[in-house]
Amino acid sequence: MQEPFGGAEKTGDAAPSRARVLADTVNDLLQNLVLRCAKEEGVRDYFHVGVIGYGQRVRRLVQPTEEYDPGTGLVPISHLADRPQRMEQRVKEVDDGDGGTTETRVKTPIWFDPQAKNGTPMCQALDLAAQSVRDWIDQHPHSFPPIVLNVTDGEATDGDPLRYAQELRSFATDDGEVLLFNIHLSASEEAPVELPSAADEVPTDDEYAEVLFQMSSRLPFSMRSAAEQEGYSVTLDTRGFVFNADPVSLVTFLEIGTRPSNLR
Repeated sequence: MQEPFGGAEKTGDAAPSRARVLADTVNDLLQNLVLRCAKEEGVRDYFHVGVIGYGQRVRRLVQPTEEYDPGTGLVPISHLADRPQRMEQRVKEVDDGDGGTTETRVKTPIWFDPQAKNGTPMCQALDLAAQSVRDWIDQHPHSFPPIVLNVTDGEATDGDPLRYAQELRSFATDDGEVLLFNIHLSASEEAPVELPSAADEVPTDDEYAEVLFQMSSRLPFSMRSAAEQEGYSVTLDTRGFVFNADPVSLVTFLEIGTRPSNLR
């Protein structure tokens, strides 16, 4: 994750690392989730969120407070909204009102900083995620099924992740099985493979790509509709998988993967 992100816009003489792009994207995603859940009376808990980091070790990066601990490793979005690590001034492009954009400085909540350390213990991370979703489903059996987004830049270094992925996806609420989506980050500048519907759409000479494809869930109806709105061609077999993601496809995929239904 310390290597440059393939296709990323360069800052100065060097492209930002994959870890930097991922951290910024996750922070933006969480901010967008908070804004989508914000109502006059405050932030409604349409989402419960957990983040697991895995590299040198596997650990939960979102921790409940003493006054609120559901015992699942997941916290309500309102809990997260109130507790960023800090606020930073960031330059962002905004609508100028005339059909274009302009740059402005805005206060941005930062929940996570980039980290990159050796190892890819994906099996341990999927196992920890399975514990969280299983405990959460026990408390919310009638909800939309949990969504797990696995972002990786390399092969698992601790075994066969397909078995762990299948176990994770076997848990279900009354509304369906747990959804597991996979995103592969790379230093390559080759075009990404986004939302494939068949194994032969991913690189045939890359065994790892096929494993990630097999690990990934099919998109439910609401997400297929969201993908179509973004210009993707989808079928009933379309998987929640992006191989060799660039920053643009990463952002788009994460947005699609967190649109389970209309919020009211």
